[in-house]
Amino acid sequence: MAPQKYQIDQTDRKILSFLTKNARMPFLEIARECGVSGAAIHQRVKKMENLGIITGSRLLVKPKTLGLDVCAFIGLTLSEPNKYSEVIARLSEIPEVVECHFVTGKYSLFIKIYCEDHEHLMEILIKKIQDIPYIAQTETLISLEQAIERQIGVRDEAGAARKRR
Repeated sequence: MAPQKYQIDQTDRKILSFLTKNARMPFLEIARECGVSGAAIHQRVKKMENLGIITGSRLLVKPKTLGLDVCAFIGLTLSEPNKYSEVIARLSEIPEVVECHFVTGKYSLFIKIYCEDHEHLMEILIKKIQDIPYIAQTETLISLEQAIERQIGVRDEAGAARKRR
């Protein structure tokens, strides 16, 4: 028998809303806002973690504060479609690569990297990325500015119901 899907209720949505805005918000403060006990918040968060709804919290560092002034997106085309795992293993060894996505369209993979400058970007492209076996072609897009950066929003129950219709 398949496991039952957990239904997120309004209190869970409120908890997620607060935590996505500030992962360091104290559970007692969330409890006051939700009208329940601190223990109830702790139990609900633990349950959502166990179910994989919450996958952790993290500290975000602005790359520019570390001297990483260039953000680039690179579309990768593979010469052999069954070599994803080898290519991804090699990409994961490059610290400048911060995201890797399987995508539809003309690319096999799409990655996001941060570099100090254009010279550093070129070095990463030529000496590391294009040196990986099975990468047939790359196309690089340089981000000029990030206009939006946010965590996924948590809709209220009424908004979720409207979306399902």
